[in-house]
Amino acid sequence: MMDFEAARTKMVDNQIRTTDVTSHSVLQAFLSVPREEFVPAKLKPIAYIDEDLEIATGRYLMEASPLAKLLQLARIGKDDLALEVGCGTGYAAALLSQLAGSVVSVEADEQLCSQAVEILSRLGYDNVAVVHGEMEKGYPTEAPYDIIFVNGAVEEVPAALIEQLRDGGRLVAVVGHGNAAQARLLTKEHGAISETAHFNTSVKQLPGFQKEPSFVF
Repeated sequence: MMDFEAARTKMVDNQIRTTDVTSHSVLQAFLSVPREEFVPAKLKPIAYIDEDLEIATGRYLMEASPLAKLLQLARIGKDDLALEVGCGTGYAAALLSQLAGSVVSVEADEQLCSQAVEILSRLGYDNVAVVHGEMEKGYPTEAPYDIIFVNGAVEEVPAALIEQLRDGGRLVAVVGHGNAAQARLLTKEHGAISETAHFNTSVKQLPGFQKEPSFVF
């Protein structure tokens, strides 16, 4: 029988702490959430390797290091209302549930939605609400949000998501393709959006966020 708790500790010590993640709350979240519960049964023995893991066709559980760095970048507090875009099986939503006051997680794939609801409910993450919908549209019903976390790389951040940020809110996303993609932090202050690039990282694309084709002379 594999010692998942030991594997979790090793992941935090060897993959996350070594990549400039120093936030105590983020480290504790990764130590407490059982990553193996959010992957298909055949992948449980390798749930803690430092790679993206395929949870459905074209959908992935993000590698721990970039995920931890992105969550740290968001500076999430216990009073924050967070929106996750791209729930998958619910792993990042479970991490967010340890950092924020409450979490809304939107997912376009009905089967992944059902899996996430079952796993999160079974494990007791009762401050997360999983909703089925178009991910690029967010979930305006519960807006505005203090935090919006895009769980995968996108070609661009849709205006619909930015509009759902509360004043003082932060949106974290990886924009671009492959190793040239950048982790970006968008902050809304007095209705204006500022955007800063923080680090390059390669994570799998989240479907549905392609740029609209434009006419170029």
